[in-house]
Amino acid sequence: MKTRRVNNRAALAFRIAANALFRSQSPLVDFFRRMRAKLGAPAAIAAAAHKLARIVFHMLATREAYDEAILSKNERCFRARAEARLRAQAKALGYSVVAVTS
Repeated sequence: MKTRRVNNRAALAFRIAANALFRSQSPLVDFFRRMRAKLGAPAAIAAAAHKLARIVFHMLATREAYDEAILSKNERCFRARAEARLRAQAKALGYSVVAVTS
């Protein structure tokens, strides 16, 4: 997937920040890695930059501090949906999924 060429300094800053997500330890990393596997690196960087821009805009517009718990909750919901989808696919094929505790 091709991404648009943009000469906006803010967009460039968000893309650089999104690219640095790959090595960080935050809930945004999971989103970035999923998008990278699904869309490819350039589009994943653009998608993560868009998410970062929305977060920053929300912080500026509402004057509220960044709350990482919201993203953590969204990631837990995503994992629950993925697990339910996996269980349904396994059941359709005649298998069962058993959780492994490590």
